Amino acid sequence: MLGRLANRVLSWIDASLAALGHGFIQQWTKVERSYRRPLSRLAFRLKFAFYPLLAIGAVAWLAWDWSHARSLNSAEDAIFDRVVQWRPFEPRPSGRVVVVEIDECSIEHFRARGEGGWPWSRQRHADLLDQLDRAGVALVGYDVLFADPSQDDPLGDLTLEAVAKGGAGRFVFSSTRLHPDYDPGSSLRASRAPGAFPLVGDPQDDPKVALLLPYGPSMARFSAIANVTRGEDGVLRDIPLRETVGDWALPSLPLRLVTSAISGSLPQSTAAVRPNWRQHSRLPRVSAADLLSGGKPICREGGTALPAMQGRVALVGYTAAGLNDAKPTPVDPVMPGVEVMAEATEALIAGSAIRSPPAWLKYVLATWLTLLTTFAFYRGEPATDIDSIFVATNLALLAAAFTGLTFFGFFFDIFASVGFVSLVFGACRLYAGVQRGRAVGNGDFVREFSPDQDRWLAVACLRFVPDLHLGARAVARRRREYRRRLRRFLYAGSDSVMMEGVVERKSWLHDALNDLMILVWHGETEAEARAAAMNDLGRLERELAEYDRRLPDDGTVRLAFAAAEIDDDAVGPGRDARLQLRELIGRTLASSDEQPIARFGVNAADSNVSPGGS
Repeated sequence: MLGRLANRVLSWIDASLAALGHGFIQQWTKVERSYRRPLSRLAFRLKFAFYPLLAIGAVAWLAWDWSHARSLNSAEDAIFDRVVQWRPFEPRPSGRVVVVEIDECSIEHFRARGEGGWPWSRQRHADLLDQLDRAGVALVGYDVLFADPSQDDPLGDLTLEAVAKGGAGRFVFSSTRLHPDYDPGSSLRASRAPGAFPLVGDPQDDPKVALLLPYGPSMARFSAIANVTRGEDGVLRDIPLRETVGDWALPSLPLRLVTSAISGSLPQSTAAVRPNWRQHSRLPRVSAADLLSGGKPICREGGTALPAMQGRVALVGYTAAGLNDAKPTPVDPVMPGVEVMAEATEALIAGSAIRSPPAWLKYVLATWLTLLTTFAFYRGEPATDIDSIFVATNLALLAAAFTGLTFFGFFFDIFASVGFVSLVFGACRLYAGVQRGRAVGNGDFVREFSPDQDRWLAVACLRFVPDLHLGARAVARRRREYRRRLRRFLYAGSDSVMMEGVVERKSWLHDALNDLMILVWHGETEAEARAAAMNDLGRLERELAEYDRRLPDDGTVRLAFAAAEIDDDAVGPGRDARLQLRELIGRTLASSDEQPIARFGVNAADSNVSPGGS
């Protein structure tokens, strides 16, 4: 009882799945027809010229994009963000850069003591610098702009200026580069700007430059630009190292810190740096309140020790959410500005900056892959081979991007080579599908098997027989070339129709049929069907003759040919035309002898016919 019930359930499931599969195939056939039919005439006229034309257009667009638009940059930036976020490992910080954060805890600590909230007094900033000096830091980058003297704390102003003067360049303060439109009204010359250095050996000009400097002379002298430039999508990926004004360059805060740290040996020609953005392994951090309290655990857990400060480079700045100093980065949409500066400094000091190849290299690679893709389709290479190579190439490029960034700090912009080439590949695959639709007998071409239209069919069976002395590799090479020639013959607008699934798919069917291909022509009369077959097979013979010259003594393409009239008795209501054709092929070709295709023109008139035909 239970066994029968189980069998019924299994039968129902099997029938349901079969119905779903059949329905899917029917719907997919409609989708194929929707794009094949409008393009079939184009495919017939262009034939294989489509692929060279596509290659020329794609390469021309790449050249124009390289010289003008650079439209691929936004996509490349998005890919970079994903690779940084998804990489399995991040580089560990060197420990040479420490972030001193003015966080919510520090602000609330002094507010709770009745010593005022935000903004802090200049005296407190001076005390923080003093504590950093006592801790033995080598350099301090103060990412806080002191543009105007304090009205409430004039003594603190004097103290902070005195600390800056006593630091003798060890304390670097922030300045702001104003818009170039303000340059004509400035009294400051580029050569006199803080930290300015020439870009050429003998500067010919000395233009004015508008900077918002700290209020104190010593603070202004030891200052650097803290401006950053976001990408087109608003995300900060590259940190500028200098601002160019005529023949002069004004250093950024990270560049001036690092130049001092490594005794000026840093190449100052680099315009920007791309930090190795970390999502989890952030730089060492210490709260300002902990330093101002003499190391007491104010904002950190009691058992946690302060990070090492001796000989380190410290970046001081806001991290409190309400102070509006957040920058979107690839790993954090609200990264504090001081952490951005610290990451840039870390990248320069530790040599962990992300390196990329020259921009032109990605265009060269995209051009090469585009030409390779279109050439493979132009030759008529097997679809499964092209698809496999395409997928393998893309996976290799993606793996190279992940591996290079994760382990070597090297990122290759792969969109131009993967994304753009994928578009080219998709266009080629679509066009090849249209070509195959014209050549392969499927639901789109059912009229070609209908006795209501044409009563006679000419059927040819082609089979490649390699020479016995050939090795396995030689046989595989010659079969591949043979299949390629056949595809070009079929896809180039032939009047023949190929039996579905024989050559195009690499499966057990290949081995079972031994490279068999069945071609069908139709006609109202026997002579018309034979003439169409003679014309196409003659063209195929010439195509294969070129192949024989390239690969001599390789084997023989054998041909069995028959012409038959479709029997009216075999055509009943609801009968499938392709099934009828297969039945007809079984009857006609079973008694047809194979012969080399080169002899077809001599012996075609002697070919067998079906009992239902002439």
